Amino acid sequence: MSTRVCAASMEFLATPQSSGFPKVPWSPRRYEGQRTAEALTEYVNSEAATNVKIAAVPSSVVVLTEETFDSVVLDETKDVLVEFYAPWCGHCKSLAPIYEKVASVFKQDEGVVIANLDADKYTSLAEKYGVSGFPTLKFFPKGNKAGEEYESGRELDDFVKFINEKSGTSRDSKGQLTSEAGLVASLDALVKEFHSAADDKRKEILSKIEEEAAKLSGPAVKHGKIYVNVAKKILQKGSDYTKKETERLHRLLEKSISPSKADEFAIKKNILSAFSS
Repeated sequence: MSTRVCAASMEFLATPQSSGFPKVPWSPRRYEGQRTAEALTEYVNSEAATNVKIAAVPSSVVVLTEETFDSVVLDETKDVLVEFYAPWCGHCKSLAPIYEKVASVFKQDEGVVIANLDADKYTSLAEKYGVSGFPTLKFFPKGNKAGEEYESGRELDDFVKFINEKSGTSRDSKGQLTSEAGLVASLDALVKEFHSAADDKRKEILSKIEEEAAKLSGPAVKHGKIYVNVAKKILQKGSDYTKKETERLHRLLEKSISPSKADEFAIKKNILSAFSS
């Protein structure tokens, strides 16, 4: 027996392949389940005794379950945005492609997690976090694992702005680092002083930059090290170093490189720019 699903009427059709008699007529049956690839596949498998599987679509969204929720969401080293959704919810379906783009934008940021939970399936977690409608979005920052309501807009730019402000990231809506990425405000004054100082004064200012960089914490630590390294290179190679190194990095960024390398080079370019202005 072969099987088909009529897309127009969502009826399940079975065509008998009997070569003998008597022949038994089959009638179409209306499909009442969800209109998703997964649900349709499960239905056809159950009706036709097949074992068809759909290849998983690559996603940057972390799918949560009861078993993984606490280890991901309550991780004190991560800022986690969670969408509580229901598979049948129309608004959730509309949000899905936007939410996927949000996850893609921040996939290189280790301290940011974009996740979702099927709240229709894991009802105990939905009740625990006061979810009464779909989709519900909650943000679990490093310092508040009780969670807070996400009340900003639901366009891509709104999500990106929210995460950047809350997590200290510097991404645009395409996932590229902005011109502010890697810059450390507490070093601004010293960098300007270094830039305008005579060569014999720069060693003294470098020592101050090293002292301030040693006070940094979190992601800023590695950025501080770049500041120190750039200042040392300028002392060794002269003020033209920033221009030549910026041009070199620009050429590298035009090549096919990994996203992590692109981030690394973009941050260094931004810091070089701080020493040039």
